[in-house]
Amino acid sequence: MSFDTLSDPIPALPSVELSAHAADLFNIDAALTEEERAIRDTVRAFVDEKIIPIIGQCYVDGRFPAELIPEMAEMGLLGSSLPEEYGCAGLSSVAYGLIMQELERGDSGIRSFASVQGALVMYPIFAFGSEEQRRTYLPRLAKAELIGCFGLTESDYGSNPSGMITRARQQPDGSWIINGGKMWITNGNMADIAIVWAKTEDGDSDKSIRGFIVHTDTPGFSVKETKGKLSLRASVTSELVFEDVHVAANALLPNSGGLKSPLMCLTQARYGISWGVLGAALACFEEAVSYAKNRVMFDRPIGGFQIQQVRLADMLTEIVKGQLVALHLGRLKDAGNFTPVQVSLAKRNNVHIATEAARETRRLLGGNGILAEYAAMRHMANLESVYTYEGTHDVHSLILGQAITGLNAFK
Repeated sequence: MSFDTLSDPIPALPSVELSAHAADLFNIDAALTEEERAIRDTVRAFVDEKIIPIIGQCYVDGRFPAELIPEMAEMGLLGSSLPEEYGCAGLSSVAYGLIMQELERGDSGIRSFASVQGALVMYPIFAFGSEEQRRTYLPRLAKAELIGCFGLTESDYGSNPSGMITRARQQPDGSWIINGGKMWITNGNMADIAIVWAKTEDGDSDKSIRGFIVHTDTPGFSVKETKGKLSLRASVTSELVFEDVHVAANALLPNSGGLKSPLMCLTQARYGISWGVLGAALACFEEAVSYAKNRVMFDRPIGGFQIQQVRLADMLTEIVKGQLVALHLGRLKDAGNFTPVQVSLAKRNNVHIATEAARETRRLLGGNGILAEYAAMRHMANLESVYTYEGTHDVHSLILGQAITGLNAFK
C-alpha cells in the first residue's frame, strides 16, 4: 500500500436512509415482533396527534394534560405488562418498554405518569398484595378509574430510603395508624390511592418496612403540590403528609416486607425509564436532523458543516447503543433472567446519553433552542430530573461498582 493514496480525494459515499422511526441504523425493527411494532406505532401516532401539539404549552403553563388519561387507559397503556385476568393488557416487557419510549418522546412527564401508575402502584399490588386486593384495585387502575402514587422518598431520605422516619403502628384490632411524610411524589395531587412505605413497630431494621394501600381521602392524609419546578413542569409533583392516618388491617400489602419490596418496585420503574429516555433522545435527534437540513447559515444548511455532522453522528451512535441495551434487557426480562444490576447499567447509561443528546440538540439549534416551540430544551430540563430520580446516576454507579469489585462503597 502506498501512503500517497491518503492524499487522494475521498470518494462520495452513498446516502444511508434511516427508518421511519428515526435512528434505526441497525434495523432494530427486524428484532421486534409484529405485535411489538404495531403497539409502538399505535402509541407513536397517539403521541404525534394528541401530545406533541399541546405539550410545549403545558410545560410553559406547568400543567399536566389530565384530559389524555382516559384515552391512555382505553389503549391499555397503564400496567400494560400485568396479566389480562386483572384487566391489564398482558404485553411483553419489550412492548411495555416501547410504550414508555413513545410516551417519553412526547414528554418525560407523560411517561412518568404511566410509569408510576403501572410500575409503582399496580406492580406492588400485583407482587405483594392479596388476591382480593389485586381484583379490587388492578382493573380500576388499568381503566384509570383510580389514579395512584408511590410514597417512598422522604425529605431527608432519598438515596437512603432505609432511614425513613414514616411509621405505621398496629392497633389491637389489627388496623394501623401512619405518621410521617413523603416528598417528590409524582401524581400526588391527583391520586385516589397511595402506596405508602413505612416502618412498623418491629424495630428500626429495614426488615420492618411494609407497604400499605392508603386512600387519599382518609382523615389525616394531606397533599401539597410542589411549586417552583424548572423541570417536569408538565407533571404533578407533591408532598404527602400523614397525621394519625388510620387504615384498616386489609390496607397492608401482606407479602411486603423489608427494603427489598420497594426496591423491587423501583427496578420495574427503572426498566421502563431505560426505554423511556430513548424516546426523548429520539425526539431531540429528529429535531436536530430536521433543523440541520433546513437552517441556512453562510449560504448553506448548517448540516453541511463538520461540527454539526459530528454532533449528529455522536447522537446516533449513542442512541443505537442505548436501543440495543434496552432491547436485550427486555428480552432477558421476558425470559426471567434479568437482574437489578443490569437495570442499573441500562438506566444509568441511557439517561446519560439522552441528556447529552438533548444538550447537543439545544446547542445545534442556537438561539431557537430555548423556545418552547422546539422540544430540545424541554427534554433537556426534564431529563435532569430523570437523571436524579429512581436512583441517581451516582448511586447506580456505586451499584455497578459493588457488582464489579464485591466491595460496598455505600458504607
